[in-house]
Amino acid sequence: MINYVAGVGRYWIDFLASVGRASLFLLNTLTALPSLFRRPALLVRQLHAIGVMTLSIVLVSGLFVGMVLALQGYNILIDFGQENRTGTLVALTLVRELGPVVTGLLFAGRAGSAITAEIGLMKATEQLSGLEMMAVDPFKRIFAPRFLAGFMAMPMLAAMFSAVGACGGYLLAVVALGVDSGAYWSLMQSAVNFIYDVGNGLVKGTVFGFVITWIAIYQGAESIPTSEGVSRATTRTVVYSSLAVLGLDFLLTAIMF
Repeated sequence: MINYVAGVGRYWIDFLASVGRASLFLLNTLTALPSLFRRPALLVRQLHAIGVMTLSIVLVSGLFVGMVLALQGYNILIDFGQENRTGTLVALTLVRELGPVVTGLLFAGRAGSAITAEIGLMKATEQLSGLEMMAVDPFKRIFAPRFLAGFMAMPMLAAMFSAVGACGGYLLAVVALGVDSGAYWSLMQSAVNFIYDVGNGLVKGTVFGFVITWIAIYQGAESIPTSEGVSRATTRTVVYSSLAVLGLDFLLTAIMF
């Protein structure tokens, strides 16, 4: 019994210590952000690596998710004679929920894992130690550009996901199923509020980008400098980020809606 209690206590002490280290790491990263004003090329390079390179999978996924929503929504609404409101269902579902959430999961799987693997390899090959020996702060050179790029890219990717999803719903509902084109767009426009719906969706995307990038950078920096350690850190990034996205989505939805 004593060993069990000691084990539980040790677990929670280690957990709180890990949370403390992650919080201090985030604080140091935020403190290093102003240095990017002097070297914007670092940010632009990471925006391309994190945002642009993730764009293709986000757009393709958004197209098919919108088509699936339109198909399912049409089959449900036609029973009530409201098939013209398929566009409303597609748009509200995308901008409120599926746009930020699915984009967050895709972002964690593609960009988050890449960030962790890159930083983990830098640590394994002692590149981070080399920067410190040359009096170059890794937070300003490595961590801060990736953090800000992920924070900026995620809400834009979520918005593009929702926009492409609405177009995918149009292709299926109007072109394939015969829903009136004017009704599809006009009912969508009248039902979707920019501040209440689109704005809250962008807030979700921003929060998800903040958390996912934080987890990815921290896991890479704290990874064990071996090939197995880097692979485990990459796996933790995807798992923790996915759980964080789903948990935060519930909390934000409860607060906003």
